[in-house]
Amino acid sequence: MTLIDTRTPDAKRLISGATGDWEIIIGLEVHAQVTSQAKLFSGASTAFGAPPNANVSLVDAAMPGMLPVINEECVKQAIRTGLGLKAAINHKSVFDRKNYFYPDLPQGYQISQFKQPIVGEGKVIVSVGPDRQGEFEDIEVGIERLHLEQDAGKSMHDQHATMSYVDLNRSGVALMEIVSKPDMRSADEAKAYVTKLRTIVRYLGTCDGNMDEGSLRADVNVSVRRPGGEFGTRCEIKNVNSIRFIGQAIDYEARRQIAILEDGGKIDQETRLFDPNKGETRSMRSKEEAHDYRYFPDPDLLPLEFDQAYVDALAKDLPELPDAKKARLISSLGLSTYDASILVSEKAVADYFEKVAAGRDGKLAANWVINDLLGALNRAGKGIENAPVSPDQLGAVIDLIKEGTISGKIAKDLFEIVWSEGGDPRQLVESRGMKQVTDTGAIEKAVDEVISANPDKVEQARAKPSMAGWFVGQVMKATGGKANPQAVNDLVKAKLGIE
Repeated sequence: MTLIDTRTPDAKRLISGATGDWEIIIGLEVHAQVTSQAKLFSGASTAFGAPPNANVSLVDAAMPGMLPVINEECVKQAIRTGLGLKAAINHKSVFDRKNYFYPDLPQGYQISQFKQPIVGEGKVIVSVGPDRQGEFEDIEVGIERLHLEQDAGKSMHDQHATMSYVDLNRSGVALMEIVSKPDMRSADEAKAYVTKLRTIVRYLGTCDGNMDEGSLRADVNVSVRRPGGEFGTRCEIKNVNSIRFIGQAIDYEARRQIAILEDGGKIDQETRLFDPNKGETRSMRSKEEAHDYRYFPDPDLLPLEFDQAYVDALAKDLPELPDAKKARLISSLGLSTYDASILVSEKAVADYFEKVAAGRDGKLAANWVINDLLGALNRAGKGIENAPVSPDQLGAVIDLIKEGTISGKIAKDLFEIVWSEGGDPRQLVESRGMKQVTDTGAIEKAVDEVISANPDKVEQARAKPSMAGWFVGQVMKATGGKANPQAVNDLVKAKLGIE
């Protein structure tokens, strides 16, 4: 496969070495487990967490005479993902045998796709950032292909002192291998790309994206070169199962290669592993080429063929994807790019926000979801699915603010009560006497008392109008935060005779 460089060198992405600047070239092969109840070529379960070898059919164990039968749902999921990647869908694709030996590969080959994959070229728009100014930079990462293949099993080396055990539960599980073009130039870009890819497949429901369970993992190809020069020799870092580790692996591997080249050495094309405990990559084996696998069409599987009507029917039922949702939130609700990016980053967060924002001030709803709800969830180590405050409850808090029933400060206290104790926000405001004071007479009395108690500060405020804020704070404190802040501010300025 010939790789074509589509990006010009960017000075801010270059790495300084002892003998000058270097550019990192990154391509990723992301393996995403297809969301399906059965495996790619058998009816065995794909449920995670089952006892070893509990989800293994005769096909998965490669018993003699067992023939693979394609799971149509896996085909549909691959097409849906291809559409989500704005990629070409190939109406005819072929399954091949990829021959290699490994103890947890019972057949002695993997059924994959080589020259004729189910999905062709596509693209993903990746937002890198935010930077210190809160700005994002959009880059385009090309998709080379997406193909279907079966997963191998798992070798367990820590169960016995002298033997390794093999668990075939994953053997035959359907994977989508999504191969990018070498369009990424930094660890941050690669991390943003995998994050975006995971968001897309989660929106589509084609992969759960749970990297800690192995549902999404990446082979990271890294090479370095002088800016604008020829592609360097690449090394592949296998099976990295964390976005943070992807970034660490790229940074280490780039520095390792630069050090070798600047010392007059050459890079050996090889497969490496990333050790997260040491934060380094280490050699695993020399890198195989396509001819080493002796690919040939699987004689037990006919070519996979479908028409455009089949693709159109699947396209019709696709959900709104992150980019389209972000654009809509910006245009229809007036959200900033930053806020919209955070809200669409996870489908569950976006769904929660849209329930809160329905019929309400979008910007106010975004502030509460991002700053208060997500902040509280982060501190509590909870996910949005386990939020103690429902969209209806948070929406009721926002309604009470807009109606003038409670102030912003009271709303913070109310949120904490709902978070800790639950309950209907309106009833809580009534039963606990949390309504804000809007009676001008009562507020004026509190203002007069604060002013008379602080004559020295009155002259200071008249000389320096910004001091009025101190009086506002004292009045709010005196009223337990229940006074209407705008009414307090207006009365303080009037009493002090300042603009």
